[in-house]
Amino acid sequence: QVQLVESGGGLVQAGGSLRLSCTASGHTFSTSTMGWFRQAPGKTREFVAAFDWNGGRNYGGSVKGRFTISRDDAKNTVYLQMNSLKPDDTAVYYCAAPIGTGRQVDYWGQGAQVTVSS
Repeated sequence: QVQLVESGGGLVQAGGSLRLSCTASGHTFSTSTMGWFRQAPGKTREFVAAFDWNGGRNYGGSVKGRFTISRDDAKNTVYLQMNSLKPDDTAVYYCAAPIGTGRQVDYWGQGAQVTVSS
Protein backbone atom coordinates (compact mmCIF):
# COMPACT_ATOMS: atom_id res chain seq x y z
CA GLN A 1 0.00 0.00 0.00
CA VAL A 2 1.44 3.31 -1.11
CA GLN A 3 1.65 6.02 1.52
CA LEU A 4 2.82 9.61 1.21
CA VAL A 5 3.27 11.19 4.63
CA GLU A 6 3.75 14.93 4.86
CA SER A 7 5.07 17.04 7.69
CA GLY A 8 6.23 20.58 8.34
CA GLY A 9 3.17 22.75 7.81
CA GLY A 10 2.15 25.47 10.21
CA LEU A 11 1.55 29.17 10.78
CA VAL A 12 4.14 31.73 9.75
CA GLN A 13 4.23 35.48 9.26
CA ALA A 14 4.58 36.99 5.82
CA GLY A 15 8.20 37.00 4.74
CA GLY A 16 8.97 33.90 6.78
CA SER A 17 9.99 30.39 5.75
CA LEU A 18 8.77 26.84 6.17
CA ARG A 19 9.98 23.48 4.93
CA LEU A 20 7.65 20.64 4.05
CA SER A 21 8.70 17.01 3.89
CA CYS A 22 7.06 14.04 2.24
CA THR A 23 8.18 10.46 2.75
CA ALA A 24 6.96 7.66 0.51
CA SER A 25 6.51 4.02 1.45
CA GLY A 26 5.08 0.92 -0.19
CA HIS A 27 5.86 2.35 -3.62
CA THR A 28 7.63 1.43 -6.81
CA PHE A 29 8.01 4.90 -8.34
CA SER A 30 11.21 6.92 -8.23
CA THR A 31 11.59 9.80 -5.80
CA SER A 32 12.33 11.93 -8.86
CA THR A 33 8.66 11.62 -9.87
CA MET A 34 7.38 13.10 -6.60
CA GLY A 35 6.29 16.70 -6.26
CA TRP A 36 3.90 19.20 -4.71
CA PHE A 37 0.51 20.76 -5.39
CA ARG A 38 -1.57 23.11 -3.27
CA GLN A 39 -5.20 24.08 -2.85
CA ALA A 40 -6.32 27.36 -1.36
CA PRO A 41 -9.84 27.82 0.04
CA GLY A 42 -12.35 28.18 -2.77
CA LYS A 43 -9.77 27.49 -5.47
CA THR A 44 -8.79 24.52 -7.58
CA ARG A 45 -5.70 22.50 -6.82
CA GLU A 46 -2.63 23.93 -8.54
CA PHE A 47 0.82 22.68 -9.41
CA VAL A 48 3.66 23.92 -7.20
CA ALA A 49 6.87 22.01 -7.93
CA ALA A 50 8.30 18.82 -9.37
CA PHE A 51 11.46 17.42 -10.91
CA ASP A 52 12.01 17.53 -14.62
CA TRP A 53 12.79 14.39 -16.63
CA ASN A 54 16.36 15.60 -17.23
CA GLY A 55 17.15 16.38 -13.59
CA GLY A 56 15.94 19.96 -13.52
CA ARG A 57 13.05 21.40 -11.57
CA ASN A 58 9.72 22.89 -12.59
CA TYR A 59 7.79 25.42 -10.56
CA GLY A 60 4.40 27.05 -10.72
CA GLY A 61 4.62 30.66 -11.79
CA SER A 62 3.56 32.18 -8.49
CA VAL A 63 6.27 30.40 -6.46
CA LYS A 64 9.20 30.56 -8.85
CA GLY A 65 12.24 32.09 -7.21
CA ARG A 66 10.85 31.62 -3.70
CA PHE A 67 10.27 27.86 -3.36
CA THR A 68 12.81 25.07 -3.88
CA ILE A 69 12.11 21.37 -4.30
CA SER A 70 14.77 18.84 -3.34
CA ARG A 71 14.96 15.17 -2.49
CA ASP A 72 16.86 12.54 -0.56
CA ASP A 73 16.63 9.30 -2.55
CA ALA A 74 18.03 7.21 0.30
CA LYS A 75 15.19 8.38 2.56
CA ASN A 76 12.47 8.26 -0.15
CA THR A 77 11.75 11.86 0.81
CA VAL A 78 11.11 15.08 -1.05
CA TYR A 79 11.22 18.53 0.48
CA LEU A 80 9.70 21.89 -0.34
CA GLN A 81 11.62 24.84 1.05
CA MET A 82 9.34 27.87 1.04
CA ASN A 83 10.91 31.30 1.51
CA SER A 84 9.53 34.83 1.37
CA LEU A 85 6.07 33.47 2.10
CA LYS A 86 3.04 35.60 1.27
CA PRO A 87 -0.55 35.45 2.54
CA ASP A 88 -1.52 34.20 -0.95
CA ASP A 89 0.59 31.10 -0.27
CA THR A 90 -1.93 30.03 2.37
CA ALA A 91 -3.24 26.64 1.28
CA VAL A 92 -3.22 22.93 1.94
CA TYR A 93 -0.08 21.53 0.36
CA TYR A 94 -0.24 18.03 -1.07
CA CYS A 95 2.57 15.68 -1.85
CA ALA A 96 1.93 13.85 -5.12
CA ALA A 97 3.45 10.88 -6.92
CA PRO A 98 4.17 9.83 -9.49
CA ILE A 99 3.60 13.00 -11.51
CA GLY A 100 3.22 12.24 -15.20
CA THR A 101 4.19 14.43 -18.14
CA GLY A 102 0.66 15.80 -18.21
CA ARG A 103 0.83 16.34 -14.43
CA GLN A 104 -1.57 13.50 -13.78
CA VAL A 105 -1.08 11.96 -10.33
CA ASP A 106 -1.68 8.47 -9.02
CA TYR A 107 -1.22 9.05 -5.29
CA TRP A 108 -1.75 11.98 -2.93
CA GLY A 109 -0.61 12.70 0.58
CA GLN A 110 -3.03 13.72 3.30
CA GLY A 111 -2.17 17.39 2.97
CA ALA A 112 -0.30 19.86 5.17
CA GLN A 113 -1.86 23.18 6.13
CA VAL A 114 0.31 26.25 5.56
CA THR A 115 -1.07 29.54 6.84
CA VAL A 116 0.73 32.81 6.20
CA SER A 117 -0.41 35.80 8.23
CA SER A 118 -0.02 39.37 7.07
